Amino acid sequence: MRWTIPNILTVLRLLAAPGVAVMFLYFNRPIADWFALVLFIAAAITDWFDGYLARAWKQETKLGAMLDPIADKAMVVIALCVIAGLSSFGREVMDPWILLPATVILFREIFVSGMREFLGDVAGTLKVTGLAKWKTTAQMIAIAVLFAKGVFEHHFLALAYGLGPDMVERVLSGQEPDLVGLNTYLTLTNLTWWVGVGLLWIAAILTLLTGWDYFRKALPHLKEPL
Repeated sequence: MRWTIPNILTVLRLLAAPGVAVMFLYFNRPIADWFALVLFIAAAITDWFDGYLARAWKQETKLGAMLDPIADKAMVVIALCVIAGLSSFGREVMDPWILLPATVILFREIFVSGMREFLGDVAGTLKVTGLAKWKTTAQMIAIAVLFAKGVFEHHFLALAYGLGPDMVERVLSGQEPDLVGLNTYLTLTNLTWWVGVGLLWIAAILTLLTGWDYFRKALPHLKEPL
């Protein structure tokens, strides 16, 4: 195994995946949301850099080729589990706007990974398409935006708790001046929520399309001999 800079970046991204979840065990919110957001964005950036550097420096290795998709999937799967869990905080049921697309994405990743394992060496001939790269990009951006939503939401709730419900109502209705930026945090919370959810549904649709495309290409290798 060659420990090149691209490979080291890939390993760091792989280690950052569980770190996103661990943040919520050792830090209170919204500090945990901030740490998870920064860690996830940093890991997503290395996803582009390690591949670019490996090609530019001609340092593509088998280790990198194996770990890169694993790191991508680990980042997405763990982050989605965290976001889905946080979406049920203070509720009796989980938020379907998050749970449904997250379920689609998780199902596809498990299905395709299992099919790749079954196909063995043949799986290497089924190249990653441009649509699959857009799918990964949409997933990464959606997750980052939803982590940002958690940051803005908890800043809003902290301010609202300090002001009290009556004052919050007067500030939001314009009866009192907004000296602490309550309206700003509420607007950012709503904006990042809808943008994040919209992107997550787009990612789920792209996930289905790429999963079907992979299955279609794999079908000739799954047929029984006559």
